[in-house]
Amino acid sequence: MSTTVSTDTAAKPSQGAEPQPVAEQTPADRPRGVVAEWTVTILLLLFGTTTLVQAFVIPTGSMEDSLLIGDHLLVDKLSYAPSDAVGDTLLPYLDVQRGDIIVFRYPIDLAQTFVKRVIGVPGDHIKIVEKQVILNGKAIEEPYKVHKVDYFDSYRDNFPSTPNVQVYEPALAMLRDNVENGELVVPEGKYFAMGDNRDLSLDSRYWGFVPRENIIGKPLIIYWSYDAPTEHLEDSSISIAHLQDVVFHFFSKTRWTRSFNLIHSYPLERQ
Repeated sequence: MSTTVSTDTAAKPSQGAEPQPVAEQTPADRPRGVVAEWTVTILLLLFGTTTLVQAFVIPTGSMEDSLLIGDHLLVDKLSYAPSDAVGDTLLPYLDVQRGDIIVFRYPIDLAQTFVKRVIGVPGDHIKIVEKQVILNGKAIEEPYKVHKVDYFDSYRDNFPSTPNVQVYEPALAMLRDNVENGELVVPEGKYFAMGDNRDLSLDSRYWGFVPRENIIGKPLIIYWSYDAPTEHLEDSSISIAHLQDVVFHFFSKTRWTRSFNLIHSYPLERQ
């Protein structure tokens, strides 16, 4: 004997039959529902923080005064994402531009994350003459940069030149293979980046170009700024000393006027 399945939304009870009460959720079912909701929420957060945005903290002063030690940033990971036919239609991927602040994997140690400003893109000719950047034959205006030391360094301030300090092998290769007529020529797929605190920045002058594939994204906002010492922030793990400092000094050491500030690029125009 076959069974007929009703196609109605709800089958009508037979005449005279008592309507059946809807079964209530048992207490044992409720925890499973809560766990499922939290699981979905956590998965969405993980997707967002690994695919869309990433938190990052400034541990050193190489980007002062644009970014300070203890600035906590949210980094947009989609803007510079590698594009394809589908992606170009759905999302407005951007090219890395001169003047952009970027977060990237340090070429010397991929476990470390750096933040610098892009000065040169592929094809650019760069040199520094007495601390003034010359880009494609023209001096550029950089209102964001600061010079916090008085002494002159022949390699740092007249670049490219023969290093008078120890530099990493990629920088030596950069100087050997990419200098033409006294100018550094940025090759395809590479970027030349420097810190805004120009005299106190370990940057492309010392470790070479930033490969395109190392770029993680661009910082969007300072969501919290806290006046913490560098030694509390250089390690990726959270130290007990830093936690204690935050607990006791959260209100007094938070830079309230910097928190929730947007971070803007500065297009480098020739003078």
